[in-house]
Formats: sequence, structure tokens, C-alpha cells
Amino acid sequence: MKFNKIISLIIVSFLLVFSACDSIVDEEYLENTTDVAGVELSATQSTPGGNEITLDLVTPGINGYWDYNLGKALTDKVTFIYPIPGTATFTFTGTLGAEFFSKTIDVQIDQLDHALDQDWYDLVSEDTAGGKTWVFDGGPAPDGKMWWFMSAPGGPENAWSLWWNAAGDCCPPVDAAGKMKFDLNGAANFTYYSGPDASGTLGSFVLDVANKKLQVNGTNILGGATEGGDNPSGLYDIISLTEDELVLYAPNAAWATGWTYVFRPE
Repeated sequence: MKFNKIISLIIVSFLLVFSACDSIVDEEYLENTTDVAGVELSATQSTPGGNEITLDLVTPGINGYWDYNLGKALTDKVTFIYPIPGTATFTFTGTLGAEFFSKTIDVQIDQLDHALDQDWYDLVSEDTAGGKTWVFDGGPAPDGKMWWFMSAPGGPENAWSLWWNAAGDCCPPVDAAGKMKFDLNGAANFTYYSGPDASGTLGSFVLDVANKKLQVNGTNILGGATEGGDNPSGLYDIISLTEDELVLYAPNAAWATGWTYVFRPE
């Protein structure tokens, strides 16, 4: 009898040891809280057809950001003044829980009844649909002026740090006599002309007023495709933007330098 009790205790001890050695598996996994169809987006205008717009993610439990074409808002709700009449498409990108998604919403803008930031008028003129044309502030032959030159790389504070006055001294870009036009006629249009009589090449642009950046897509600014001034990204720091002057700077141009471009209205 006593022997049987000892054997039973030994078996129980072994069971306790082995059960203690079993790994505890805590299976954690992500699940979608809804599907894309279940994500509700809202767009409201402060006036009927007006250009002050509020975008809102209505569905709770979703994380992401708004791309409202002028920039990105890392919030569920954003209010802004849109500069372009017509139908605008805005995108919310986020996660359902286990997967990412993007969903769009369209807004019809019939009137620019809220004033834009002054930078927009300086760039495209008060006639936003008609637009504004810019040319180099010098040339097209070498003239000693600083209007397309090599500068120190790195940041906007180096834009006027002259390393080599390329256009002013000897070597203007091939499109020194060209022009470029910015307008908001149904879209943010940028048109590049390699010369005074050349056909235009249509691209687009994004003006980031808050961060003082100009992104040009689909074609180049004047001098932007020439050796030295080459800037494939199309992203420029805005050094100066007034009614009479536009100064752009590429912090990482060809040859590991900066490059500065100085323009005036045509």
C-alpha cells in the first residue's frame, strides 16, 4: 500500500514537471475591423461649390492619412482652401487592421470664394486660370548676372553661396531663351517651352506653401535638364516668391553641388 502511494507521488511529480515545461503559446494576430466598402469618407464645403473643404474619416477604428493634392495630413480630419476649380479627387490611405487600403472621394469646386495664400497669386497671377509665364532674369547670352549658377549644396541657406556663375560667365543652359507657365486651369498645370517659339510640354506642379517647396512633374523647369543644373527629382526649395521674382534652389544637383535658378515674369 505504502509502495503504491510512493509510485503515485512519483507519477504526479513527473506530470507536474512536464506540464511546467510546456510552452505557453499566445497567438496574437491582426484582424480587419471592416472592409474597404465599409470605410466611410466625408467631404463638406463651407459654402455650396466653394473651395474651403473639410475631409473627414467617419468610420472609427481606422488609422491613416489624407492626401489632398496640396500635401498630406496625418489626421482623420483636415480643412483647407483648394486653389483649383473643377472636380478634385482626394485620397485617404490607411489600414483596416490586417491590410492597407486607399479610397478616394470627389469634390466639385465651382467657385474660388475663399482667398488663396498670396504665394499662389504670386506664382500664377490673380487670373489663376490664365496663369503666369516666367523667364530667366538674365541672358540668354552671358551677361555677368547671377541667374543660373552653381551654389553650395545642402540646404536653402546655401542658395546664394556662389561657386560658379555658369550662365553669367560663359555657359548658359540650352533653354536660356525659353519660358515656363504656371496656371490653375482645371488642374495645377506647368508648361515648359525650350525656346521662345518652341511647342510647350505639359506637366504639373505642387506648391507647398508651408514648407516652401515646389514640385514639378512630367517635364523640367528652365535649366533643370542641363548638365550641372540637372535635378531629376523635380523638387526645389523656394528661396524667393514674389509678384516680380521667383528663385528656386536644388540642394543636390549634378556634380554633388547645389544649383540656383532666378526667374522674372515674362
